[in-house]
Amino acid sequence: MQLQKSQTELTTAATDAVLAIVCMVIAWWLLDARPSWTRTVWIWLFTLTALASVLGAAAHGLALTDRARNALWQPLYLSLGLTIALLVMAGVSDWKGEALARTWLPWALAVGVGFYALTNVLSGAFIVFVAYEAIAMVLVLGIYVTLWTVRGLPGAPLIVAGIGLSIVAAVVQATTMTARVVVTFDHNGLFHLIQLVGMVVLAAGVRALLLHGQ
Repeated sequence: MQLQKSQTELTTAATDAVLAIVCMVIAWWLLDARPSWTRTVWIWLFTLTALASVLGAAAHGLALTDRARNALWQPLYLSLGLTIALLVMAGVSDWKGEALARTWLPWALAVGVGFYALTNVLSGAFIVFVAYEAIAMVLVLGIYVTLWTVRGLPGAPLIVAGIGLSIVAAVVQATTMTARVVVTFDHNGLFHLIQLVGMVVLAAGVRALLLHGQ
């Protein structure tokens, strides 16, 4: 299997691979907290993010046929759709309680699958997923800002910072920005670099929140 010749595609693949490793380490790190439904949701969130990143690394880094690359995008989009649904349910659980989040979980997952299906109907229009992600991110950001400022929930400030960095990363990905630091990164590579920091900050907040509940 040959690698892509484009340097920016290779740096995008490399940063995707690093993001996958970091997210799997985070999922393992969260096992320190007492077993709970919310902890399971967060672990699945980081695991699915890792899966999407592995698929992204292959799609960007390998010289594939269009058909093979499209086959990789399908589970990738589905994983991302489910990840966003889990993020919303984690926020609902911390805000309104686990019972409500459990009730809403099947519907949230159905919405995630629905947005994945819509990208296929619209021939892979990424803007559909961007809109879905933006609405969910702003909603969850609002939840954790409230949990921080009103309830003083431990870990909430870091979760707010982590989600904020993820929003910044998404904005960068929607541009045509490039940067050179030894090697050249395009908007996708820069997205991954910012997202790496965001995931670590988010995980620190989640772990503090989960340990507080023990």
